[in-house]
Amino acid sequence: MTGRFAPTPSGRMHIGNIYAMLGAWLSARAQGQRMLLRIEDIDTPRVLPDADRLMMDDLVWLGLDWDGEPVYQSSPDRQARYVEALDCLGRAGVLYPCFCSRADLRAASAPNEGDGFMVYPGTCRRLINEHPDEVQARLDRGDRHSLRIVMPGEWAEPPKVAADAFVGFADKVFGPQLFNLPRMVGDSVIRRADGLFAYQLVVVVDDLDMGVDDIVRGRDLLRSTALQMWIRRCLLDAGFVPECARQSSQDGSSGQNRETPRETLRGTSCETSQESSSGSNNPTHPSYAHLPLIDNAAGRRLAKRERSLDMGALRARGVRTEQIIGYCAWLLRLQPTPDPCQATDLLDSFSWAALRASHADRALDPSDPLTPQWLVESL
Repeated sequence: MTGRFAPTPSGRMHIGNIYAMLGAWLSARAQGQRMLLRIEDIDTPRVLPDADRLMMDDLVWLGLDWDGEPVYQSSPDRQARYVEALDCLGRAGVLYPCFCSRADLRAASAPNEGDGFMVYPGTCRRLINEHPDEVQARLDRGDRHSLRIVMPGEWAEPPKVAADAFVGFADKVFGPQLFNLPRMVGDSVIRRADGLFAYQLVVVVDDLDMGVDDIVRGRDLLRSTALQMWIRRCLLDAGFVPECARQSSQDGSSGQNRETPRETLRGTSCETSQESSSGSNNPTHPSYAHLPLIDNAAGRRLAKRERSLDMGALRARGVRTEQIIGYCAWLLRLQPTPDPCQATDLLDSFSWAALRASHADRALDPSDPLTPQWLVESL
């Protein structure tokens, strides 16, 4: 099994980032798993120079190690894989062009449940079904457009890659999750109008290729997980073969390989045995643990622009590794008080049970008597 860190190099990491990375590291290392590092720099306008180097320096300082070389989404090899995945989905008939602007979407939709996820109203899906000549004319004219992946049902005939409209998984912290894809997720962008690949596509391709099957991240991505499971299903059913399975496929072939990509995964590092919320065993999806979010003293989610809480500021003030790890362990409910400790001290007793029992969002509250003085001085 394999876990991963997947930071975005858009600024210095803060307490909330370290809390999530500690959870991911413990989940993997407590089970003797590999831990990989992926730098998610696909959104190039957000990338800051040297942010990746500073992140890695902070991880080493905190004792959160990883295996192998970091993987950069911006590398030519990764970009080629995203093109391959996009072409695969295009041949499967599950993509369509969308000419809607952000203003159009804001006028037609509203974010759901405070996670900023907008369900697309299907405007261009109806357009291509009812007026395909108009769509072709706009494409020939070079009109700016994104590419969206079709959800099953609702506005058109089901896509060529057949699947149920529901996606479910058993989250290790938040329990059983079930999403109606067309109503709760909607047709989603996987290549942006500016030509950049969308996060939702690249994270699926990366996790498949790297054999990642233990994913720990914030609860704001619960809905995105349902979307990524659908993208993963479409890719595999359309013939996309993960890099981690290619060698096994070649070794088992005698000139012709009649296995499907799903069958190829079995017995490789890509295989998982995560049980879905319906009780059936699905070997093609990772296990998930979504964490409560960390809010600042004003009740807003922590952001990298809050420089007083980033790792550079904390280290400059002399805050020790053990203090940060101990506080994050307390946020994860791995110890009853935020006593200083090393990450390795938490391995033998690691469990999601306490967090599963109490998974409300956390707040950095200076009035809480358990908040350490070093943190109170930074709030």
